[in-house]
Amino acid sequence: MIAAADFNITKIERSKLTDINLENIPFGKYFTDYMLEADFEDGEWRNVEIKPYQPLLLEPSLAAIHYGQAIFEGIKAYKNEAGEVQIFRPLDNYKRFNISAVRMQMPEVPEHLFMEGMRTLINLDRNWVPNKPDHSLYIRPFMFSSDEMIGVRPSEKYKFMIILSPTGPYYATPMRIYVEEQYVRAVPGGVGYAKAAGNYGAAMYATAEAKKKGYDQVLWTDAFEHKYVQECGTMNVFFIIGNKAITPGLESGTILAGVTRDSVIQVLKDLGLTVEERSLNIDEIIEAHKAGELKEVFGTGTAATISLIKELRYKDYTMEFDVNSWTTAPSVKQRMNDIRYGKVADTHGWMQKI
Repeated sequence: MIAAADFNITKIERSKLTDINLENIPFGKYFTDYMLEADFEDGEWRNVEIKPYQPLLLEPSLAAIHYGQAIFEGIKAYKNEAGEVQIFRPLDNYKRFNISAVRMQMPEVPEHLFMEGMRTLINLDRNWVPNKPDHSLYIRPFMFSSDEMIGVRPSEKYKFMIILSPTGPYYATPMRIYVEEQYVRAVPGGVGYAKAAGNYGAAMYATAEAKKKGYDQVLWTDAFEHKYVQECGTMNVFFIIGNKAITPGLESGTILAGVTRDSVIQVLKDLGLTVEERSLNIDEIIEAHKAGELKEVFGTGTAATISLIKELRYKDYTMEFDVNSWTTAPSVKQRMNDIRYGKVADTHGWMQKI
């Protein structure tokens, strides 16, 4: 069992970092020197190793390719002003990873493998953590079924991996968002609350259609009335209406319980705002806009962090915003960044040092 064993580490001969400029790096394009890989076989995790980043050799009959048993997480590590590397709330992502695993009928990953494997991997690649505002090391743990046979059933074998990618801002400029009425992201009883790979594949068509209309992303609505807002592309979404911050609640099981979402709720409260987690109808949003009460709209997520929304369109009604006059979203982003980069005290215990 891996909990009692050290990780098997194969060292690189030469770092790829010498060939990459970490200035103005796009999201998810470059990957670090090392990766973690482990196999689940015969009811236990084994073959745990950290080795040079490299291609995988997979059979065409790999179960994950045919039946979609695949989940992942998104976490970030930051370098503070003292040069220390810290991970933002990794234990929360670990817990959510196993929630996704249970829903997808996959084995849970032990905490030692997930957490200590991540720390060891980042420590080896610590020189890849950018030392620049709005930059970080993106951490991608993922798991997929690895049976080499075709048959609709839960796999007996799985592969768990962690790869790392230095990254800059995900959405560099404020976004234009189209409210989606035809296609849906999730339904009650489905897998919307799980970070399953298929959720993202299913969203691509609607997103592409929105982009043809000149929009950056879609705001998903419920499957029954297409009235109650859910997520905004790959992000949770917040509306500042009057003196309140409102975000869709999690009770229906159609929305991912974002770690950044939870953090933003806490920061909003720290800033003195009332936060409501509840069902939110698009008609209520439009009425608030017409009344001049809809002050700000922004998305939150690990990749995106805080993304401002400058336009929201529902049917033929367009809501435009002067993002340069906003105060709440910029204050939240500043406070989150100050915590992540070690500029203020981490009173919530969110950062874990490597």
